[in-house]
Amino acid sequence: MTSPSVDGPFVPGPAFDGWLPGVDGICYGGDYNPEQWPEEVWEQDVALMREAGVNLVSVGIFSWALLEPREGEFDFAWLDRLFDLLHANGIRVDLGTPTASPPAWFFRRYPQARVVTKDGTVMGFGSRGMAAPTSPEYRAAAVRIATELAERYGAHPALALWHVHNEYGAPVSDDYSENARRAWPLWLQHRYGSLEALNAAWGTRFWGQVYGEWDEVDVPAASPSVVNPAQRLDFARFTDAMLRECFTAERDVIRARSSVPVTTNFMAVACPATDLFAWGREVDVVSNDHYLWAADPRNHVTLALAADLTRSVAGGKPWMLLEHSSSGVNWQPRNVAKRPGEELRNAMSHLGRGADAIMFFQWRASRSGAEKFHSAMLPHAGTRSRVWREVVELGATLGRLGEVVGSRTQADVALLWDQESLWAQGLEWRPSADLQAGERIQTFYDRLWRDGLTVDLARPSQDLSAYRLVVAPASYLLTAADAANLTAYVEGGGTLLVSCFSGIVDEHDRVHEGGFMAPLRTALGVWVEEFLPLREGERVTLEGLGDPLHATVWADDLVLEGAEVVATYADGPAPGGPAVTRHQAGAGKGWYLSTVLDADALAPLMARVYADAGLTPTLLPDDVEVLRRVSDDAEYTIAINHSPVDVRLPVPAGTTDLLSAGATSTDSTSGTTTVPAGEVRVLRAPR
Repeated sequence: MTSPSVDGPFVPGPAFDGWLPGVDGICYGGDYNPEQWPEEVWEQDVALMREAGVNLVSVGIFSWALLEPREGEFDFAWLDRLFDLLHANGIRVDLGTPTASPPAWFFRRYPQARVVTKDGTVMGFGSRGMAAPTSPEYRAAAVRIATELAERYGAHPALALWHVHNEYGAPVSDDYSENARRAWPLWLQHRYGSLEALNAAWGTRFWGQVYGEWDEVDVPAASPSVVNPAQRLDFARFTDAMLRECFTAERDVIRARSSVPVTTNFMAVACPATDLFAWGREVDVVSNDHYLWAADPRNHVTLALAADLTRSVAGGKPWMLLEHSSSGVNWQPRNVAKRPGEELRNAMSHLGRGADAIMFFQWRASRSGAEKFHSAMLPHAGTRSRVWREVVELGATLGRLGEVVGSRTQADVALLWDQESLWAQGLEWRPSADLQAGERIQTFYDRLWRDGLTVDLARPSQDLSAYRLVVAPASYLLTAADAANLTAYVEGGGTLLVSCFSGIVDEHDRVHEGGFMAPLRTALGVWVEEFLPLREGERVTLEGLGDPLHATVWADDLVLEGAEVVATYADGPAPGGPAVTRHQAGAGKGWYLSTVLDADALAPLMARVYADAGLTPTLLPDDVEVLRRVSDDAEYTIAINHSPVDVRLPVPAGTTDLLSAGATSTDSTSGTTTVPAGEVRVLRAPR
């Protein structure tokens, strides 16, 4: 097994420093599964792709059974013809390795490669998803098919990108098979070196769990009570590492045979099994799949969060939206169709947040299988449909925006995101089931979105000096080194806002020596004597930030060590006690919020924090977002109106509208532009 964790200082972004070979302008297209259709349909598809402005398609992602119908026997004839057809029509290829879905023959021959769930259920064949990532038979078969593809197509003139596997960690992440049981102690030996170190890190003297031999250390399968949380946390790290090893094994045989960049499609926010910042170092170009959650009426905000996270994983470099939907999906309880114009707004939000590729799942809607009701660029209704018309219009729109490619999105604020902390906080037996890390991150992000501030997602270990404001909504797990980094940021002049239940445990889920929030005392001037979680439905009132504010879920019994009190509890378990504090530490300020405020109630607090950080929020109408990308000589403004009313926005002199054949968009008297309800403007101004 390779290294279980990423060592050394964090350096964001992929190693590859270019873009897709042979692709001019913004990538536009989607997953293409022509093997589901007679070959006479292929010619129709390619003609319609050209009509829609498609210049890139992803192929082969679920084609293992056709490419290797029997073990060691390969049939590439159909894929050869497809490559030639696409190349002749000027359409570039993103070639997938089909290793997310091994063939039936593989599972018949290697039943030991099946995934086993926590409760011991052996998963069967007939769905998508990979075999046990620790299975040596699976890894060997995956490397073999990747090698064959790389040798055959690695230098093909149509090839623009390699696409390894599909959505690692979904639907298969943790596995409790015999393969995992064998790999797990080896990984632990590499991580800890000795059983003494393992026992110390896991605190195994509690409940008499001390291990005397490595083969006594089992996977954390179902047990009579709660499994050791440090063990569970390490198993999450192990699972991520095993998935990543599968990727790098395929990537390395491809790189040895092809100079074309390699990616795999992440699922930012939606797939908690993978530590995206660690994965971002392994790909040449960062790519993401994103699907709206239909039940959320403001899902354009969670879309923005996923896009900002993906850009951050890419280190600010351009990235790819490799999948999203033209309309509704098929796997949610209620699959709401996108309304007219929503497809364009979604695409432009991704573009404004750094994506230089706008791709869909999938090109042509499937007639059979589990995803036959999933929308597509070419839906079942065909070219007479609204969706098709919008697909063609979007292709034409992106075709007019080629000059935006390569420009960068600039962020105002860093919002901390640490997957290991999310894993740890999500384990059992925490003080309140109502305090959810994901909810806190989304709520703080929503407040920043409403205030018109562009956000980078950042690890607490990285250099934060470029940001005026750093927000830590959910930093339950915070290493001593990361806390020292945050303290240095504040002392150097930064403004830090920390939310409740942060700085509680170290990397082994051990409470920090010195008590709750001990490593942040210098930065915040306060520490937590006792948690005071609230009962379900209970509220507390805060005073000191203007009108009284109502908070829920949580309160702290705080001890001041130099911090000033900004707001107090008027009632609840700590009446009269500090609820919000502010501390001068060196040249900067450390703020602490000890309870849970919703996005509306955060507004007066954030106004005070912004003032300390020297930030001026952009006062925008509700549900309007304005994004900026910059190049050496131009600034691009992408204005998206998600609301049902027209809005007017200020624009600088000399601004042109790239979607109106370059005509000026500036009103000579007011210096504004109108963005009609549900529409988009892309504006260019000299820099």
